[in-house]
Amino acid sequence: MPPKLTTVIALAAVALVVVVGLFVWDAGRGDVIANGVNIGPVDVSGLSRNEARTSVHERLLKPLNTALVVTAADKRFALTAREAGIHANVDAMVDDAIERGRSGGILARTWRAISGQEVGAHVAPDIAYSRAAVQRLVDRVRVEVTRAPVDAKVDFAPASVSIREARTGRTIDTRQLRRDVQTALVSAVGDRSLRIPVRTLEPKITSDELATHYPVVLAVDRGNFRISLFKKLKKVKAYPIAVGQVGLETPAGLYKIQNKATNPAWHVPNSDWAGKLAGTVIPGGAPNNPLKARWLGVYDGVGVHGTDARGSIGTNASHGCIRMLVEDVEKLYDQVPIGTPIYID
Repeated sequence: MPPKLTTVIALAAVALVVVVGLFVWDAGRGDVIANGVNIGPVDVSGLSRNEARTSVHERLLKPLNTALVVTAADKRFALTAREAGIHANVDAMVDDAIERGRSGGILARTWRAISGQEVGAHVAPDIAYSRAAVQRLVDRVRVEVTRAPVDAKVDFAPASVSIREARTGRTIDTRQLRRDVQTALVSAVGDRSLRIPVRTLEPKITSDELATHYPVVLAVDRGNFRISLFKKLKKVKAYPIAVGQVGLETPAGLYKIQNKATNPAWHVPNSDWAGKLAGTVIPGGAPNNPLKARWLGVYDGVGVHGTDARGSIGTNASHGCIRMLVEDVEKLYDQVPIGTPIYID
């Protein structure tokens, strides 16, 4: 056999051995993950299938078993892994990692393994959870943390006016909360806690602003025969009065001053108690006109007016109106504009 042919055969044999060896060696690494492959935050470079599975369980899934805690407005809300239904397909993630490491031909894989080069592949964690459980958590936080602002309000009482203080409200971004919870549920990085920002909602009317809405208020205490004048919700003066007799009581409730008059005419009601005067009009200033000096109309013929029956003050004597001493009603009249609230208890 010629020497050259012998050399060629020998080289071919060596090449065959090398190729066969490469295939055998490559096949033997079929369950080994190449360098530079991560599953989520877990580096699985050089690990066998079983080793990678164990590492992913310990470093990726085990931390997810710790409850996720959401804090908002000093309230804490926990969502356990069981409630969230967290589960993962570890085998699929490991299979993907092995496949990523076997990219390229056999020579490229062999060279990467010998030279220590890295693939630089990242396998996204295949972790699932219950979206319904996430929504339930978001709803719990929203219900317990958020509240509407409350405007300041006036509370009326006999001869008294008080302020119900305004209260700020608060709200959260529920969409952002849902996104944050979904991200945190499948993340093994961090301490499994979320602090949710809370935004303050201001009331439309504060306690200080409320006084400007009520420059003047009248409050009538029928039981103690007093009418009180309030300016900017502060009591200025109280005056003695007479109110309706039994069967013709002064109506209780919250009203407004409807009209005003100086020396008002008296439009006599069509009532039995009016006798022959029923339905007539008695001019202002007439001796038989019981409405003396001033009139502040309240409701359905009822009003505040002066009286010359001074002895009736402090009693149930009128036919529904609120009587005042003439000198008192004259002082009150100029301080009370039309539209002034009047609370009659």
